[in-house]
Amino acid sequence: MNFVPRPIIQKTKYRTVMKMPEMIALPATIEMEMKALVRDGHYANLNEAIKDAFRTLLNVRPELKTSAVMELYKEGEISIGKAAEMVGVSTIEFKDILVNRGIRREVGSRSNKELDEGVELINKLRK
Repeated sequence: MNFVPRPIIQKTKYRTVMKMPEMIALPATIEMEMKALVRDGHYANLNEAIKDAFRTLLNVRPELKTSAVMELYKEGEISIGKAAEMVGVSTIEFKDILVNRGIRREVGSRSNKELDEGVELINKLRK
């Protein structure tokens, strides 16, 4: 097996930042086939071939995409709206998926001060 560089993922609240490189192992046959596709002009480089292979995997196996998105949502890396968009469903449908998988949503409430400020702003806008 040979190694191919893979970005390191740094998590933020709703964004993932990729940093370089960590190594992953590819079986020699797969690496040879992917490099052949690069040489034949199908991809600019090995990383592009790997990204396309992964995207194709998620398109062919949508349950894996849903699982990956669910993990991102549970870890707070993406919002519920972004999660629904990535899975290709409405926010309401995504909430149903959460319920069906036994995942509880944590809904934060605003403080009284924030609510009062919101009411004041609405009143000002009405004038």
